[in-house]
Amino acid sequence: MRLLSICLFCIAWFWVSIVQAQTREIDSLKNVVARLGDDSSKVNTLIALSSQYLSTDLQEAIRYGGEAVSLAEQISYKKGEAYGYKAIGLGNITQGNFPEAAVQFEHSLAVFEEIGLKVGIANMLSNLGVVYFNGGDDSKAIDYYLRALKIAEEVDDKLRIATLMNNIGGVYNNKPATELKALDYFLRAIPIFKEVDNMAGMATASMNAGEIHMKQKQYDSASIFFKTSLAFFDNSIDATFPMTYLGEIRGKQHDFKGAYAYHEQAIRLAEKLDAKLELGQSIIGMAKTQALEGRVLPAIDTYMRAKTIVEGIAARKEQKETYEGLADLYARHGDFRSAYQYVALLASVKDSLYNEDNTTKIQQALFNFELGKKEAEIDLLTKDRALQKATIQRQRIANFATGITLCLLLLLLIGFYNRHQFTQRTNKIIKSERDRSKELLLNILPAETARELETNGHAQARFYDNATVLFADFKGFTSIARSRKPQELVAELNEYFIAFDDIVERFKLEKIKTIGDAYMCAGGIPTPDDTHPRHAIQAGLAMQQYITAKNVERAAKGLDTWELRIGIHVGPIVAGVVGKKKYAYDIWGDTVNIASRMESSSESGRVNISSTLYMMVQDHYNCTYRGKIYAKNIGEVDMYFVESGKTQIA
Repeated sequence: MRLLSICLFCIAWFWVSIVQAQTREIDSLKNVVARLGDDSSKVNTLIALSSQYLSTDLQEAIRYGGEAVSLAEQISYKKGEAYGYKAIGLGNITQGNFPEAAVQFEHSLAVFEEIGLKVGIANMLSNLGVVYFNGGDDSKAIDYYLRALKIAEEVDDKLRIATLMNNIGGVYNNKPATELKALDYFLRAIPIFKEVDNMAGMATASMNAGEIHMKQKQYDSASIFFKTSLAFFDNSIDATFPMTYLGEIRGKQHDFKGAYAYHEQAIRLAEKLDAKLELGQSIIGMAKTQALEGRVLPAIDTYMRAKTIVEGIAARKEQKETYEGLADLYARHGDFRSAYQYVALLASVKDSLYNEDNTTKIQQALFNFELGKKEAEIDLLTKDRALQKATIQRQRIANFATGITLCLLLLLLIGFYNRHQFTQRTNKIIKSERDRSKELLLNILPAETARELETNGHAQARFYDNATVLFADFKGFTSIARSRKPQELVAELNEYFIAFDDIVERFKLEKIKTIGDAYMCAGGIPTPDDTHPRHAIQAGLAMQQYITAKNVERAAKGLDTWELRIGIHVGPIVAGVVGKKKYAYDIWGDTVNIASRMESSSESGRVNISSTLYMMVQDHYNCTYRGKIYAKNIGEVDMYFVESGKTQIA
């Protein structure tokens, strides 16, 4: 143990020297930026500055990443652009802003794929896995990790292989049944990190191994792992994890003074760096130690502080821990109603986060709640019996009051009956209005979004990495509008849009909105699926067939005809609810803008698609290549007209 202490002291001294060197490195990089012109070297230096600030000032890290992206775009330096987006994403994920981090990593991934840099592709797939892991979606996280690992092994990127093994172990560590499998991944990662001389990676894998030893109550071994990793992390954001774990171990060993010292140190560091996820985890660690010491009310207050933070960043695993802790503490305090409230909140967290220990705690809280109700009923029954004895004695003295009492009871029963009838009528009206409101909400929003809005009072915006967007627009609508009375124009336009609504529903698409004579819908949202590219094209062809049939009818009656243009594109989007008083479900992103340009570059009676969509559906549809067509604000784009389908959609 004495030798270990000496080693840890040496490591800590070495790391302090590194931190001082890091400060000098930042100053040096700033001087370099000031001297460089607008070229690739300046982009790389800005990215290096962003990386240096990750452990000290997240806002500066994000700012320098943004400057790198802007300059890289100006000079068409794609590799620098990709790494700039990565730098912004790292700043946001460390800050706990997972949706924005996902968007930035997707931008980076798209550029890496464009230039074919496999090392960068594996890196971004790994980072996206981290985003979903921190957001509580283990199945999606493991999918990204395994895709990244396959590419990393192809290019023999040892650092990425070790990182992914560590991350995969983190997913397995979420379930008690797979903890040993997780430990195997961590221990496999450590020698690879050592081989590539990545001390931070070794420290992370060591910390994770320590966590498993802690769960198995091997506290001495766990402490060695945690102290080793803490010595390397020093005052960086990663240091909050071993600090919190060492605090929990001290608490389990009843060294509460030492435990609180570690917890307070972790909280101060997370607050200083504005790292919300780590701050929430550190506060939860403090609450666990307070609960272990038997300080129920302070522990509840601490959990409440953590609750505000982890709910704000949608950190599922941390929400689960917070709700579990509050349910248990309120039950111990005798406040079974509040305990049950947090049991109910716990049930709303994703099923993939539950394990047997959690289920046992929930059942115990429910049992305590029901037991509390039974005890209250017994107490009430005892009081009723005492009251009955006193009533009998009073009746012997005052029998003459019986008649008056009966009359009062009769009046009371009549009043209750009338109130019951009134309540039933009122509830019936309320139910009818509620059903109407729900039906109206479902007409405005997707069912999944409407349920979220009804349950939580708000709906979070969501990122979809693959969705198809269709725009339809009537050519020459302005001239048509001039020759129509307003009532006639709206009636005719309404007839077409109702038909489009039926077509969109038939092909499982989501109507987004109409803007004047333009109609917009999307596929693959809010529920992702694999058929939306073909469904969108099939819907576009059906719309054109409907317009053709209507024009034949109108021509036979001597009426002028309507001409429709359709454009479709596929790619990543962000979807969500906007507005405060009049809700509107909408979508945003470059994919929407490009789909709009596909429509404006189309021709009457045709379905115009982008080359991206063509590559996905070329085996299912006959298409005519149009060449490179200029699209406003985009430039020249390869476009195709869809002629007919080769196969039927299943």
